[in-house]
Amino acid sequence: SPFSPMTSLPLLLLAVSAASVLAESTVYWREQFDDGDAWTSRWVESKHKTDYGKFVLSAGKFYGDTEKDKGLQTSQDARFFAMSSRFDDFSNKGQPLVIQFTVKHEQNIDCGGGYIKLFPSDLNQEDMHGDSTYNIMFGPDICGPGTKKVHVIFNYKGKNHLINKDIRCKDDEYTHLYTLIVNPDNTYEVKIDNKKVESGSLEDDWDFLPPKKIKDPEAKKPEDWDDREKIPDPDDKKPEDWDKPENIPDPDAKKPDDWDDEMDGEWEPPMVTNPDYRGEWKPKEIDNPAYKGKWIHPEIDNPEYTADSEIYKYDSIGVIGLDLWQVKSGTIFDNFLITNDPNLAEEVGNESWDKTRDAEKKMKEKQEEEERKNREEEDKKKREDAKEAVDEEEEDEDEEEEEEREEDEEEEEEDEEEGTESPLKDEL
Repeated sequence: SPFSPMTSLPLLLLAVSAASVLAESTVYWREQFDDGDAWTSRWVESKHKTDYGKFVLSAGKFYGDTEKDKGLQTSQDARFFAMSSRFDDFSNKGQPLVIQFTVKHEQNIDCGGGYIKLFPSDLNQEDMHGDSTYNIMFGPDICGPGTKKVHVIFNYKGKNHLINKDIRCKDDEYTHLYTLIVNPDNTYEVKIDNKKVESGSLEDDWDFLPPKKIKDPEAKKPEDWDDREKIPDPDDKKPEDWDKPENIPDPDAKKPDDWDDEMDGEWEPPMVTNPDYRGEWKPKEIDNPAYKGKWIHPEIDNPEYTADSEIYKYDSIGVIGLDLWQVKSGTIFDNFLITNDPNLAEEVGNESWDKTRDAEKKMKEKQEEEERKNREEEDKKKREDAKEAVDEEEEDEDEEEEEEREEDEEEEEEDEEEGTESPLKDEL
């Protein structure tokens, strides 16, 4: 059954190093959909629109365990989906925030979202929609070959900020584990299938704050600053025989014998490219003795910049939502976890996704093998049916030919009998 809010697990239960030990690890929310239809009492469908797509509880077409792998599955094509679940409000101040869940696009998705949104506790769940203010949006998004990325979007001072890096998501049909870790030192880490795929500084990888330094608006390049690395050689002179026309009359051309100057005008040979033409003369270049290097605009401290040691912090986190659009439905969301302990999240991931991945692949491979055999049997039956039809057609043709032959023989016999009777009648 789902974890109750604020569940505390002693870190002694986890084999982690002393250096990483927190006072306690807290599970703020966990959802595994392992209590049948009871999930419907924990999840609220938005009524902002009347035609939202429906979620159903399903393990899909292939899975590791028919019960443990059940999750929320999108079930209608070309629809928006909007559903959320509430938990006890908390702040991540002074501690890590870990968001983790699994996504399986078993429908071989062509265009659609697979991400979650974390909302403040004042969200009206029945009115949740695409413009509802959220804290964090995280997870895969796919649309055609051009968009296959992991969104990591933070709301900071009322504005949504996208990560400046491109994190590629998984685009196959199997279950994958997505983890976001936001640390109180303003660093972050993104993991897929319990492996780090990106990490860094919140300030460096998002445009939360204006730049620390800006170009000095008062500074200007001195007029006598020479930033030409090369200059024309002042001592280089153009050769006297340099200038030649680009095109010249063809020296091999001859006036045609039938050319009439009075009728055709004065004959002029056609023009051809001049082999001696060397183009525009330019003096060779030499190192500039007055070269001072590239002028670099001096920078000053940005008066608009103010450091913020709490970019990571949200005062209120209380709702998780699935606010998506999908062209082809079938995605399954499962194994949701919100905690302050990255080590616990890794352990939970190993207990859920790691045990599912190999088993579901084997099941799908077995299904594909059975489908292959069925196709072969169907193809074989089609070939046999076609051969049988051809044999029957040939047999019918043989019977028709036999009947025609017999009819011809009967006609010949009748003709012979008539020919024999005729002389006898004459004699009588």
